Amino acid sequence: MTHALTHQVKDLSVLNVHPNSLPGSVSASLIGDLHPCRLLWFRTPAVMQRALFGRSASLAQLAAAALDGPLAARSAPLLQRLERSMSSVSIPPPECMLRPLEVPVRYLFGPGPSNVPPRVLAAGSKPIIGHLHPEMYEIMNDIKKGIQYAFQTENNMTLSMSGSGHAAMECAVFNVVEPGESVLITVNGIWGERVAEIAERMGANVHRLVKAPGECYTNKEIEQAIEKHKPVLFFLAHGESSAGLCHPVDGFGDICRKHNCLFLVDTVASLGAAPIFMDKQKIDILYTGSQKALNAPPGTAPISFNDRACNKMFNRKTKPVSYLFDMTHLSNYWGCDGSPTRGYHHTGPVSGFFALRESLAILAERGLEESWRKHKEVAAYFYKGLEDLGLKLFIPDKELRLPSVTTICIPEGYEWREMLTYIMKNHQMEMTGGLGPSVGMVMRIGLMGYNCEKTNADKALHALADVLKNCKKSKA
Repeated sequence: MTHALTHQVKDLSVLNVHPNSLPGSVSASLIGDLHPCRLLWFRTPAVMQRALFGRSASLAQLAAAALDGPLAARSAPLLQRLERSMSSVSIPPPECMLRPLEVPVRYLFGPGPSNVPPRVLAAGSKPIIGHLHPEMYEIMNDIKKGIQYAFQTENNMTLSMSGSGHAAMECAVFNVVEPGESVLITVNGIWGERVAEIAERMGANVHRLVKAPGECYTNKEIEQAIEKHKPVLFFLAHGESSAGLCHPVDGFGDICRKHNCLFLVDTVASLGAAPIFMDKQKIDILYTGSQKALNAPPGTAPISFNDRACNKMFNRKTKPVSYLFDMTHLSNYWGCDGSPTRGYHHTGPVSGFFALRESLAILAERGLEESWRKHKEVAAYFYKGLEDLGLKLFIPDKELRLPSVTTICIPEGYEWREMLTYIMKNHQMEMTGGLGPSVGMVMRIGLMGYNCEKTNADKALHALADVLKNCKKSKA
């Protein structure tokens, strides 16, 4: 036993334990057997280091048993260092990962994401189940029904993307457009720009119908452009959040059907806040995001395709450029293809789907019409408060303003970045500037979903009054 312990303590010399620090219970003869070079771990050849690595676990255990009393306490950090030295990794654990996660509490009064109600947060924290479990399929079926209600559609091909609104945007374009085909896109804010770039990247022949941020298109302008370019797809943002515009949709669906063109509509910023009727308005493809008026966390994106869109995307000559967004597979994963079994395609965001289901349940309980009414009422209350502060609304026509995201012109004599920084620092409140073509033109304030309350409008107005008083700065 003494010989075995002597052998193990020799190897413990890598701890750089000074002989004088050892208790009397450890024989002096053991210390005498330690070779001096073993006390210099960083000079030990790499070969010897690797040989010692393999014996690390047993050495640490024997050390804990042999070295008791005060030395044991002093040796704990050294033993931890030994364990780390025996690892094959060369990059140490980052200090930030050894600290607990801290997240500030803020009023999210920007264009999204919005604050999430406790009920939705609780749903997202429920225990994980398998993404292919029967219970998960039932939850996905519930989500499908909730989306059909929110979109006001009977489309069977209705589901949620595993990703943000951009995922649904790309899914729509990738599945119904093939390289070389013509696409017509209205660009009166950032979202038309994004769809145009996505379509160009996959090889479409993109035609842009450009207007200044916040301006609208007439039915005549759209029909003339469709007649000229003969697109397979026409895109319009219903809720153009970069400008604060809620664009009329009526009539465009009829024009698209007349010219055998699919009608794609973005409602990421408007769904639940402003009326939209997918079937009645003859919209072929509709998508949204979870993080705005639906007040769920970011990361899921409802989308729906009608029969016209399905006929186009399931009779392609080429495969979609994205495997993840290929509706041939996604339709089976969501039980939309009529198959009796669902196969593995990807691992969906289980907790995200829990939260999305709960947010859709809240919308169903409240009712779409009540949700639309509430957003319109709070928005009108907010508009009056802004005007009382002397601020100018960016969209002059009240009927064209997006109820969920209000845009104000940057007040003369103020630097908008300084204003937003002041509001965040002093009120723990997020508001944002413009996005894409509206940068430098507007500030954006969002009161949507859970945040759509007059009390929150008052908080936002108080912060704006404060910033107007304290942040005046000459542009010159």
